[in-house]
Amino acid sequence: MSDYILYHKPNCSTSLSTLKMLKDHGVRPELRLYLEDPPTQKELAELMKKLGCKPIELVRTKEPLYKENYADKKLTKKEWLKILAEHPILIERPILIKGDKAILGRPPEKVLELL
Repeated sequence: MSDYILYHKPNCSTSLSTLKMLKDHGVRPELRLYLEDPPTQKELAELMKKLGCKPIELVRTKEPLYKENYADKKLTKKEWLKILAEHPILIERPILIKGDKAILGRPPEKVLELL
């Protein structure tokens, strides 16, 4: 079992670059294929706490689903948690977690700050 968990999308070039970089540094993270195994609202709230971010900072604002349905709306944290749990495609990626800390891998080199 790894000390690290990577929220990963296998066909995302940034996610793949991040995974390769981690492996090059000797880190073999547990992969959370979050589109197949979406996080719960509780897990998302914990993730935001670990990231130290607001809900909108976790949202992929370039996704068509966001642009078509949410771009012009002011939503509460609770509303975002529900939306992200129901539509994990809107969760920004990749995210590396270790213990009570997490970091968004954009750009991929950012994850090295957590090693």
